[in-house]
Amino acid sequence: MSVDVHQHLWPDTLLEALRSRTVAPYLVGNTLYLDGEPPFEVNPADHDVALRAELAQDDGLDTALISLSSPLGIEWLPPEQAQPLLDAYHDGALALPAPFGCWAAACLSEPDPSALDKELARGCVGLQLPANALADPLGWARSAPLLDVLAQRGLPLFVHPGPAGPTPGDVPGWWPALVPYVQQMHASWYGLRAFGRPAHPDLRVCFAMLAGLAPLHGERMAARGGGRGVVDPQVYLDTSSYGTRAVDATVRVLGIDGIVHGSDRPYADPTVPDLGAPAATVAIRINNPRRLLRGADPKGDPR
Repeated sequence: MSVDVHQHLWPDTLLEALRSRTVAPYLVGNTLYLDGEPPFEVNPADHDVALRAELAQDDGLDTALISLSSPLGIEWLPPEQAQPLLDAYHDGALALPAPFGCWAAACLSEPDPSALDKELARGCVGLQLPANALADPLGWARSAPLLDVLAQRGLPLFVHPGPAGPTPGDVPGWWPALVPYVQQMHASWYGLRAFGRPAHPDLRVCFAMLAGLAPLHGERMAARGGGRGVVDPQVYLDTSSYGTRAVDATVRVLGIDGIVHGSDRPYADPTVPDLGAPAATVAIRINNPRRLLRGADPKGDPR
């Protein structure tokens, strides 16, 4: 079962819900407006289910896991605004045909464990949370009721960059992806070690984009009194937006068992890192994602 753990595909239900809004996040036609980022022209082909299914087949995938785009900021909206958008996402994503499965999303302004449990029971493979929700002790405490639901069901957490937030002055279009997103992933990576693990010792966690290469700072952590890096067997990192050099460096620090294939399609093209052995590709695309998901089928129903 070849798996991509990290893709985005906005179902029609979500597109319609975003077009019904007049404050961020919202769509006017195909133009997306967010707080803190320039207007973004959405390519309708990126969210065409048939075209995306063909791309998944071309990529050799048996499963492509869809997640809500956390930079939209939906999770942080007040419940009366967030819930209609979350419902639109879940209804549309769970109705997608094979090879698509999906991660659940949750309101963070007022976390509702029962609402999350309902979506997991419907077939979501686990929960995605924005990284800026897990950046400090208060964030981990706020998210704890949701993480308890995951622990009870034995399902994983997927950590993805959240909203970039406003930036003073003009910045280039690539700035959010290279600065706020990476900073968020660093904070959530070290937040798991400092605040998350004591409360959730067995939770399986997958970080998008190699956690922004946070594991490579282990030497600095040791030098500043944080202790030597410890390989956590319940932690995984997806390869989205990175290539052979970054993946190879991360493998040298953590080993290969926690590296999983994630593309971030349609915002980045999938890559197959050349680590010098076919077995490495099998590990990243098949064996490691299977352990992350613990045998979940493409719709997330535990076998």
